Amino acid sequence: MVPKINRATYKRMLDLVKPYWRRMVLAMLCMLGVGWTTAGQAYLIKPVLDEIFSNKNANQLLLLPLAVLVLVTVRGVCMWGNTYLTSHVSTRMITDLRQRLYDHIQTLPLSFFDKNSTGDLMSRIINDVTFLQSTATSAVAGILKDLFSIIGLIAIAFWREWQLASIAMLVLPIGFYPVVRVSRMLRKIGASGQASLADITIALHETIGGARIVKAFGMEEYEKKRFEEMNEKCLEISLKTVAIAALSSPIMEFLGGIVIVFTVWYGGMCVINGTSTTGNFFSFIAALIMLYDPVKRLNYTVSMLPLGMAAADRVYEILDIPADIEDKPDAVEMPPISESVELRNVCFNYGGKPILRDINLKARAGEIIALVGTSGAGKTTLVNLIPRFYDVTEGAMLIDGMDVRDATLKSLRSQIGIVTQQSILFNDTVRNNIAYGDITKSNEEIIAAARAANAYDFIMNMPQGFDSQIGEAGGRLSGGERQRICIARALLKNAPILILDEATSSLDSESEREVQNALEFLMKGRTTFVIAHRLSTIKNADTIIAMANGTIVEEGRHEELLMLPNGEYRRLYELQVSQLQAAVEPEAQPEPEPEMVIARTA
Repeated sequence: MVPKINRATYKRMLDLVKPYWRRMVLAMLCMLGVGWTTAGQAYLIKPVLDEIFSNKNANQLLLLPLAVLVLVTVRGVCMWGNTYLTSHVSTRMITDLRQRLYDHIQTLPLSFFDKNSTGDLMSRIINDVTFLQSTATSAVAGILKDLFSIIGLIAIAFWREWQLASIAMLVLPIGFYPVVRVSRMLRKIGASGQASLADITIALHETIGGARIVKAFGMEEYEKKRFEEMNEKCLEISLKTVAIAALSSPIMEFLGGIVIVFTVWYGGMCVINGTSTTGNFFSFIAALIMLYDPVKRLNYTVSMLPLGMAAADRVYEILDIPADIEDKPDAVEMPPISESVELRNVCFNYGGKPILRDINLKARAGEIIALVGTSGAGKTTLVNLIPRFYDVTEGAMLIDGMDVRDATLKSLRSQIGIVTQQSILFNDTVRNNIAYGDITKSNEEIIAAARAANAYDFIMNMPQGFDSQIGEAGGRLSGGERQRICIARALLKNAPILILDEATSSLDSESEREVQNALEFLMKGRTTFVIAHRLSTIKNADTIIAMANGTIVEEGRHEELLMLPNGEYRRLYELQVSQLQAAVEPEAQPEPEPEMVIARTA
């Protein structure tokens, strides 16, 4: 009796084997060979005992040992073929599944990453797929091989002593009952075990990546305790899994022992009474004893399948999430921008909550559009609609009059360069991080981009220059250096549309001046959308958009907006000017106390 599993998941796993069906056919032939030769070993016991030891047949003394030698040789070859071929297929199909999972995650919209932690996704790609690999390998390699062996040995047992075999077969189904019970219990705890591993992966990703913050706030002991609790929970689930999975083996041992005891007693009586021969009896006993190992392995493998299916369910849960942002079947290549970028009657909802409402905005080619407003006004969400990180809920996002949903994502995003507040860099060389903007560019073009971004001098002062490793997230660079690498990357891409999302907000004054100079060079001749935290840097923008609560409340140039009484932009500008003045004005010195004056006079 097979434990209850998710048939849809099981079928999808079997579909992964289809591309390798030829190897699986060869593997099954090897499995069949293992089953037949295992049964053949039990079969040869009767002629060996009866012809050689009882009848003292000298002719059979040469023939039967040779037959045994051929049998074990064929069995060895078949076992090797079965193990190699099935392991190859199972490993290959799991590698395909991991690649499919990663590829699919790359196609999912930003909203997916907003809802799912990096650690959990890493756990599904690494832990779940790895666990599934071990389960699939044992299942593919073992189930059919053991099943063929069981069929062959049962056939020999019935051939030799059908009465005893019939009694033994009555006990066999009882031995599979624990498999059903164990599998149901393992199914329940399998998913929680994988979720526990995911929690550990999340904690590792957060605490190792945020090591500076952990140390700065003195939270090492807290994180140790938190990790210990998660680790102990994982241990508890693992031990429970082992304890439950181990139940079936002793039960099988006990039932097998009962069958052997009864068979020896009954078979011995038949030999003594002359109704059976010694060879016949021992051939049956051998088949019965040899039957125990494949039944035990099959019992264990089948009981462990629910754990693998629990891991598979977590993998397919991600694969079943639709890629909302994808090319239409009739999508076309978008030509280079030559006229305008326009948001027409745009509304955008996220999680059922309205974020942007009735946005109308037009930027002509080469113009600089600045977006200002308080946190949560919708500025970043608006610029994220341009490269289709999200799709508009209502209205249309147009480039040169063409709805971006009608263009291929590749052709659209190839025309957009982005520099954000967070410097996204990779643990690679300076050269490769700059070339990430366009991997087809030459070394000379990479160097030119670095010069234009005011990054060349500090790069050449690094130990290996452009071949220097920058560490995880650019940890070996300063904030200003990281941002100039990002600007060089955007320069190298040479996209006609540029998005600057608070690109200097996290920098000190000196670094900001260096980066601002690089940004001014970067913006030349490009249609640029700027989200700026310092309003003084956008005075020369062609249009300034003031946003509040997901809508555009004001639009105009710097001087025009400052003239509006009670205007949002004027309020923000005056607030920032007053904060700047408060920061630079020297603190007023208190008047000296009378006794202090006396003391100094004295």
